[in-house]
Amino acid sequence: MGKRDTRVRGIAARAGGWSARHRWAAVGIWVLFVVLAMGLGSAAGTVELKDSEQLGGETGRAAAIAEQAGIEEPAGETVLLQGKESSLKATDSEFRAAVAAVIKAVEGTGKVTDVTSPYDTKTISKDGRSALVQFDMRGDADTAGERVEPVLKAVEEVQKDHEALRIEEIGGASMNKTFDDAFGDDFKQAEFSAVPVALGILLVAFGALVAALVPVLLAITAIMATMGLMMLVSHVQPMDETSSSVMLLVGLAVGVDYCLFYLRREREERAAGRDHETALRIAAATSGRAIIVSGVTVCVAMAGMLFTGIATFKAMGLASLMVVAVAMVGSVTVLPAVLSLLGKRVETGRIPFLHPDKRRKTAGGSGNDSRFWTSVLRVVLAKPVISLIVAAGALVAIAAPALGMKTQNLTLDQEFGDSLPIVATYERVNEAFPGGSDPAEVVVKADDINSAEVKSAIADFRERAVSSGASRGPVDVKVHDTQNIAFVYVPLVGGSNLDKAEKSLDIIRDDVRPATLGKVDGVEAPVTGQVAGSKDFNDQLVSAVAPVFAFVVVFAFVLMLLSFRSLTIAITSIILNLLSVGAAYGILVAVFQHGWGASLVGAEGVGAIITWLPLFLFVILFGLSMDYHVFVVSRIREARLRGLTTRDSIQHGVVTTAGVITSAAVIMVAVFAIFGTLSMQSMKQMGVGLAAAVLIDATIIRGVLLPAVMALLGERNWYFPKWLNRLPDLSHDESFEEPSTRSQPPQPPAVEGERVGV
Repeated sequence: MGKRDTRVRGIAARAGGWSARHRWAAVGIWVLFVVLAMGLGSAAGTVELKDSEQLGGETGRAAAIAEQAGIEEPAGETVLLQGKESSLKATDSEFRAAVAAVIKAVEGTGKVTDVTSPYDTKTISKDGRSALVQFDMRGDADTAGERVEPVLKAVEEVQKDHEALRIEEIGGASMNKTFDDAFGDDFKQAEFSAVPVALGILLVAFGALVAALVPVLLAITAIMATMGLMMLVSHVQPMDETSSSVMLLVGLAVGVDYCLFYLRREREERAAGRDHETALRIAAATSGRAIIVSGVTVCVAMAGMLFTGIATFKAMGLASLMVVAVAMVGSVTVLPAVLSLLGKRVETGRIPFLHPDKRRKTAGGSGNDSRFWTSVLRVVLAKPVISLIVAAGALVAIAAPALGMKTQNLTLDQEFGDSLPIVATYERVNEAFPGGSDPAEVVVKADDINSAEVKSAIADFRERAVSSGASRGPVDVKVHDTQNIAFVYVPLVGGSNLDKAEKSLDIIRDDVRPATLGKVDGVEAPVTGQVAGSKDFNDQLVSAVAPVFAFVVVFAFVLMLLSFRSLTIAITSIILNLLSVGAAYGILVAVFQHGWGASLVGAEGVGAIITWLPLFLFVILFGLSMDYHVFVVSRIREARLRGLTTRDSIQHGVVTTAGVITSAAVIMVAVFAIFGTLSMQSMKQMGVGLAAAVLIDATIIRGVLLPAVMALLGERNWYFPKWLNRLPDLSHDESFEEPSTRSQPPQPPAVEGERVGV
């Protein structure tokens, strides 16, 4: 039998072919691209998000007024003094002595300014047991946490001398320092541990060190290049640390996955007896094409974040989109070159008991098929109706709790539990001074802030804020004469209870402000603060849900339609992905809101899902789910085009991709599960949600539901109405011709109104 003359066509096939023929040039171009991206990015620097860019509405306007005036609010700190016995009051001599000692101690550090006594500001609780000494940290508020240590130590020394009182410090600087000390390295360690975890799983999957290193190295270089690109892009769309962390997660997941799919297909073809060059060509035409379809679909899903209007989401979406695009391009260009250069050396560093050759001998078969999934598929294809009902019913049951999902920005005790003493301090301050730790902040801008009319309006505002029941006071005012701006601080009734605090905020915004400051011409008075920022963020996020969902679903549907030339495949892919996302939502609500099994992940008492997570998960999961769907359906369609029956094509497609999808899913689940072990509940929820969804997607969805649905649909899987024939045909990228055996691959039998593109 002569050498098989395998010719390939399509973007991925042409890119892979050129790369394999010009391997040193391809590798050189990739290395140059990575170096240039990082070099240019480092030279340009990163433009970080400003407070005024984070949100629209009043919160954004208030930050913009302060920034335009050049006012940088210092980090405020508070020392709570509280008698341990109810008989000890702020009027007692011992209490007064402790207050004087605190003031002297913090002033003595030289790190603070504007220290105020509770006897001057009247920050004494109604029961007389608690008082607040307040001051500001000198210097930049963003770095105040690095300078607050001497102040904290000074307060601790005072506490030692006054055992009858509880003396504790809390504020922006001390909280940042406490969280950085407790969790600062937590997230970084999770990021760094993700790489060795992925490498370990790849070693098991490939049984060879070099083969395992290739996907990891490609993913790392893609991440490095994207970091440089993010710096450049930040001059158009500012970035933040969150976008970098999400980019790393997504980049590692898709970068390793794409390499894994490509490398496994090339190995599979070589195991089938094809020479190295032919195996590479077929991998380029099949897995390479699937990578492009998947990559573009994931990019579209990530682009959905751009429609939220929230700067942090836009930064995350753009960063994720870029790393997926870079990983996709690298997988279909430099990867074939690397594999061509390595040749059989890709098997260097074999681990005998893990290598596929050993497994093939043990199994007595080709080693390409999964015995487990072969058994599962035998049952599913024999009884597709029962399989569909059982699997779909299970997913609907898992998703059911999501109907009662409660979202909110987590309070300190919800986010960190009682693991940190400062959380208890926060609760004690809020109990004694409702809203005092997170006051609403009214930024008053006027033509003349010291005019009689403006002064009268501010005084009236202070009085009405208390008399309306929105605040118990004291309402403080800080005037910046030169900039004609005043900051009015209003402790909100409700304190750490967000629902009650938001009602107080509504009274301030809708009743008190219009009746006072709103009556003065030329005065702006947007209300900001922790509670206001949370409410504005939630409102903006809710308004973005519909357009983001619509954009992602519609464009994913169109891409699947064009890529597979099947209306049925496009519809089923969307439905199955939505089921996967719904199941992830259900697990989140069951664990973190209802507390079912919460002790297993350290999530007792949270009682809610953090506001931003559902939309974030939808976008990320919808994109990542398409990875598996595209690869499985591409393999099924490929088998169908070669003349297999629909049933046999399903069997072939699912079983032959089961190994690689299992490996890819295990990597994703392991990486995401690492983040599920972090102390912060928001990160824990993200990790658990992503890990659960990927696990469900790779097992129930792709292993049971998809083959059951396709088996029931039969030839209707390839239905493509005639009126859609004018649409661009992207399906040809998956085909390859072997003239020695046939002139062209056979077409699936046409369903009425159908034309299948090849």
